[in-house]
Amino acid sequence: MNRLRFAAFFCLLLLGAGARALDAGDMAPEIALTDLGGQPLRLADYRGKVVLLNFWASWCGPCLEEMPRLSGWQRGYGAAGLQVIGISMDDGVEPVRRLLAQRPLQYPVGLGDAALGARYGGILGLPQSFLIDRKGVVIARYRGETDLSQLEQAILSALSQRP
Repeated sequence: MNRLRFAAFFCLLLLGAGARALDAGDMAPEIALTDLGGQPLRLADYRGKVVLLNFWASWCGPCLEEMPRLSGWQRGYGAAGLQVIGISMDDGVEPVRRLLAQRPLQYPVGLGDAALGARYGGILGLPQSFLIDRKGVVIARYRGETDLSQLEQAILSALSQRP
């Protein structure tokens, strides 16, 4: 294994070290951030709603492709109890602000970090989304490019379940 590959492999191991896999049936770890508008962004504030928690980055092509659809779901299903939350995994806030100035979203966005990613089982590839039920339990985890039609069906199914 050459040095560059070894360094990349080692970094991935470190990023994932201590990150317990988080999947369906697990309680979603709390998030306590400030959104880009300066408002508190806490997962607990959305208890009673179905939450689509989407980890993304401004440089991620598939992330950018799915954002308009997520925004549309927030507009279309928000009144039925859906809350989309975006967590940018960019290294700083400026690229996120520039992107959102060009592509406004209908949902709150906070800036995540490695510690938050580790609590969610290691966010080593983007996009990653977690569908969370009204009680805060993870229904499903979606890694990478996702069939958005299937994800939408899962959202509709979760919205049809009453607490």
